[in-house]
Amino acid sequence: MNVTPKDLLDAGVHFGHQTKRWNPRSKPYVFDHRQGITIIDLGKTHELLAKACAFIEDTIGNGGNLLFVGTKRQAQDIVREAAAATAMPYCVDRWLGGTLTNFATVKKSIAKFKKYQQMETSGDLAKLPAKEAAVIKREMARMQRNFSGIADMAGLPSAMFVIDGNHEKIAVAEAARCNIPCIGLIDTNSDPTALSHPIPGNDDAVKSVRIIVETIVEAVQSGLAQRESRRTARGQADLRAATAAVAEASGATNEAGEIDLSKVELPADVDPEAVVEGEDAAKPAKKKPARKKIAAPKDDAVEADADAE
Repeated sequence: MNVTPKDLLDAGVHFGHQTKRWNPRSKPYVFDHRQGITIIDLGKTHELLAKACAFIEDTIGNGGNLLFVGTKRQAQDIVREAAAATAMPYCVDRWLGGTLTNFATVKKSIAKFKKYQQMETSGDLAKLPAKEAAVIKREMARMQRNFSGIADMAGLPSAMFVIDGNHEKIAVAEAARCNIPCIGLIDTNSDPTALSHPIPGNDDAVKSVRIIVETIVEAVQSGLAQRESRRTARGQADLRAATAAVAEASGATNEAGEIDLSKVELPADVDPEAVVEGEDAAKPAKKKPARKKIAAPKDDAVEADADAE
């Protein structure tokens, strides 16, 4: 995590809500009350942000996914950009009740939405009567708002990130019911105990929201890099194990018990050196130029040359 408490201070993350609107449960993260405004302790914000990033990185690295939720006007574009940068699902228009707790029904609606999209692409929608096509197009516009961000989400997310836990209280409650860890940027008017990983900070200012979301995006991208690295290493290990099994079964080993690759038939797109050195086995093997063999002169030809002399 590259962000520092000074960066958080410059972004205005420390500004909380008015003291008359604060939630007493946010007291552990409050530094002071000044001129009727609650001041958030950025030291604790930075510490909790680092813990949240470590959790997200580990979750994504192990093959999980993160659902971004930010339906507040000032957070919609930021969340949409973050989801696009990480290829993660998101919700920025309106949280549909039951998105998590009744995901089976939501999946049916998503399948219907994809069917309409396919009809529009193939031209079948244009062949329908005008009134019927107009009804479908209106329904598609509504579905586009509701399902565009979660259309490719095959199942429940591994974790969820929200901006303003008080504003997204329905989503937070559904995540808790489904035992989904919830990370969130919450102001002093929210209940931090409702989230598994609260990040106290200003959830109204665009600069504050952006710096927190960008830090979360860095954690997601780091997790994706770890996942790809583990997948590559796992593939190389599987290839070496399979090659060893084939070599053992066919007796393609030397006296020292090592694999003799010259006796093992490998796929055409596998580099034999990758099996031994652990490199990317998906790369095609580089063909070495064939050596021209010089035929040795036969004995008869040698004798004929001697006679000629």
